[in-house]
Amino acid sequence: MNTIGFPKSRKENENRRALIPEHIRFMEHPEQLYFETGYGEVLNISDEEYEKCGCHIVPFKDALKQDVICDPKIGDAEYLQNLNNQIIFGWIHAVQNRDIAQRIIKNKLTAYAWESMYDRGRHVFWRNNELAGEAAILNAFQCYGRMPYETKVAVIGRGNTARGAIKVLSMLGADIMQYDRNTERLLTDEIYKYDVVMNCVLWDISRKDHIISRSDLKRFKKGAMIVDVSCDRNGAVETSVPTTIENPTYVVDGVLHYVVDHTPAIFYKTFSNNNSQVVFPYIEQLITYDLSPELKQALVFDKGQITEKFSSNS
Repeated sequence: MNTIGFPKSRKENENRRALIPEHIRFMEHPEQLYFETGYGEVLNISDEEYEKCGCHIVPFKDALKQDVICDPKIGDAEYLQNLNNQIIFGWIHAVQNRDIAQRIIKNKLTAYAWESMYDRGRHVFWRNNELAGEAAILNAFQCYGRMPYETKVAVIGRGNTARGAIKVLSMLGADIMQYDRNTERLLTDEIYKYDVVMNCVLWDISRKDHIISRSDLKRFKKGAMIVDVSCDRNGAVETSVPTTIENPTYVVDGVLHYVVDHTPAIFYKTFSNNNSQVVFPYIEQLITYDLSPELKQALVFDKGQITEKFSSNS
């Protein structure tokens, strides 16, 4: 059986946790789980609570020695380059970031990507995507200094992230218009109408154009804001460069840009409680290596080799 290591993320303001004791109690092999010391402190969960479930509490370096490493933001974890011939499980996003792909290939890692996990057509982590949209609205409008009820907002996309954004925008009284891939040109023509334009479309890296080019910024309303939840550098929004929770915005040609690349981390307690309930059965499968279709289809690298699943997401 595989052992699973759970390191604390070193990413700025990243306090999301993959697994909590409430759901470990339903697992058959908690003795295979190794958590870094202080793993649950940000959630007011002590090491002793993990130990009472039968888990191990170990230093960071020992958490990284396990067969499988689980970390929500493992794709851009600084320790990824130190792993070798192991399995990684979390948000990887190697399609959008070739540097991540090269590290995985070089170190002969096997990768199961959360972004590639679907259950009968619905994304397994759909609630996280909704939360990304919800959190982005709440945080971005704080940066904007305006209440949503006095703004006209364009939302690009019809997926889970867009749904979360629209839910909060509606609750806060914004005037909303939704666009998708079929109405990109219409948005470009109508861009001058909006105080805020929010992109929720995961960008196809094979495309060489943009939904919003830098030249379009001159047609925005004075003092407008772009909220790019997808955070694809120079992707759907040509002027998008990922930002951080500590420094979330910048201005280009008079347009405020908010491009925080891990907005669910702002509401890390909400994320951790929901995510743990979703992920614990898959952790159990990785321990026994009795994999469900959801996990099998999420195999994007196999011992450093790119799989067909990765190619289909390109």
